[in-house]
Amino acid sequence: MTWLFNEIIYRPIFNLLVGIYNVIPGHDFGIAIIVLTVAMRIVFLPLSIKANRAQRLLARIQPEIKALQEKFKNDKAAQAQAVMALYKERKINPAGGCLPLLIQLPILLALYRALANGLNPDSLKILYTFVTNPGTINQVSLGFFSLAGKSHVLAIISGILQFIQAKLMAGRTPKPVPGAKSASVLDPAMLNKQMLYFLPVMIVVIGWNLPAGLVLYWAVTTLVGVFEQLYVNRLVDKEFGKA
Repeated sequence: MTWLFNEIIYRPIFNLLVGIYNVIPGHDFGIAIIVLTVAMRIVFLPLSIKANRAQRLLARIQPEIKALQEKFKNDKAAQAQAVMALYKERKINPAGGCLPLLIQLPILLALYRALANGLNPDSLKILYTFVTNPGTINQVSLGFFSLAGKSHVLAIISGILQFIQAKLMAGRTPKPVPGAKSASVLDPAMLNKQMLYFLPVMIVVIGWNLPAGLVLYWAVTTLVGVFEQLYVNRLVDKEFGKA
């Protein structure tokens, strides 16, 4: 399992980072992380937009879901079948919102390992033959912070960006129907309200002690996510009208 992770995930991502590091002016590994992050978000943009759009649409059909729950409140099997039929009719994958996180997870793990190893010369032994070995990697980015060290400023920035992204989602989520039960179906309105404050705080707490390079990745990918969410909001508003 470790070998598969090294060869399929860690080694390719590490080689990409070093390759970018070799060609960018100033040889700044922090800039390399930013370039890779933006490039990966662009590559997976269609999938991310599809997942975000599915979340928005799932939120918008909550009144219909709750109506089905009320209609079949004494028959859980029929209730689940009716809800799934509604998902199929509207072409919504309720688990689609997990896709962006699943895409980011391998990159996070690979970056964590690279930074945990300290980007020492021994780590450069896994470079492909066509990737130039720089000999050493400068761990100081933008001339003032260490990528392998901690950056509380970046952790706070990441939390703020996470709050903005969550706010964009929560602000467009229809309010729950009063008195409706949602025990069997995830309620995006309730979930978004809870995550609006909890997730940003959690990001700051976790990022407080993580290597700055990893927090930099999260900050950049969240910033891209903010613009992506703005686009998705406009897309769904145009298709269905504002909530």
